[in-house]
Amino acid sequence: MRESYCPVSGEEDNRSDGTEETPAYPEQVIRKLREADRLLGEGQDVGQVAKQLEVSEQTLHRWRLQYGGLKADDAKRLKELERENGKLKRMVADQRDRCAQGGGEGKLVSPSRRREAVSMLQERLRVSERRACRITGQHRSTQRHRPELGDRDDALRARLRDLSREHPRWGYRRAWASLRGEGWVSNRKKIQRIWREQGLRVPAKRRKRQRLGDSTAPAARLRAKRPNQVWALDFQFDTTSDGRILKLLHVVDEHTREALAIEVARRIDADGTVSVLERIVAGRGRPPELVRMDNGPELTANAIRDWCRFGGIGSSYIEPGPPGRTRSWNPSPARSATRCSPSKPLTRCSRQEP
Repeated sequence: MRESYCPVSGEEDNRSDGTEETPAYPEQVIRKLREADRLLGEGQDVGQVAKQLEVSEQTLHRWRLQYGGLKADDAKRLKELERENGKLKRMVADQRDRCAQGGGEGKLVSPSRRREAVSMLQERLRVSERRACRITGQHRSTQRHRPELGDRDDALRARLRDLSREHPRWGYRRAWASLRGEGWVSNRKKIQRIWREQGLRVPAKRRKRQRLGDSTAPAARLRAKRPNQVWALDFQFDTTSDGRILKLLHVVDEHTREALAIEVARRIDADGTVSVLERIVAGRGRPPELVRMDNGPELTANAIRDWCRFGGIGSSYIEPGPPGRTRSWNPSPARSATRCSPSKPLTRCSRQEP
């Protein structure tokens, strides 16, 4: 089985225990290594620890060699460096391909381009037609043949390109109807052929498949009966005066309605959410019994799932579609976030309410 987690490079791993590994990022790897150290300290062997972490013993050993002694910030920096290194490698490969193809001008694959190359060799190097055709790989009869250029419909092609830029979601049928209204005389099949030759086909919209979280407790009829039993997580979005997106993470105790934290940043991913939860747990001294969330991509990621599983915390995901209970306690952006100026750097803030 080939591991495909990114940006860590994959290796061939022959599994014999039948467990299935999940994709992992450096922050998640370090979190799993800390959990492995805790389990090993409790007296469990390496096989049991690897089974609980859903990885193989070889992968666990390789993670220790690669990430041993690193912290979460160091792993994040390592991920950024690997991403930049990948971009540089792609740039070098593209430059090498362009140099191999003569500066990116393309190969002599069509008779018309070879005919131009033969003419250039005859004019500049004063070679015969026979030798120029041998160099370019052009047959002499093809070189002497003069194709008859018919009506190429340059004006019609230009008009179709203009219609495609003005109306990106139009197909060739709508463009044909518009051309008929403008007075162009052409049948539908010709418009369809030119539309395809110009590469103006409208790409089909692919609906993104929503990932659903696995609930360990049913969301229906679940009520918090005491403090620190159920925490609710939800995201809220706003924009600053310069039009940039502002993201807010709310964490609330459902029993006391206490706002445990309001994290404000330009970008908050699953690892950032875990960092906020770990900071709250460190300040309060104990984790919750259950967290309630929606099926957003940040809350259904492996980082949240591992944090709940390692801490023995239950998870409850609201059903997609109907309005969730987590939106009822969200304050308005004007009350929950301070006004940020685009001229000043954005700093993360966390507000504690009694």
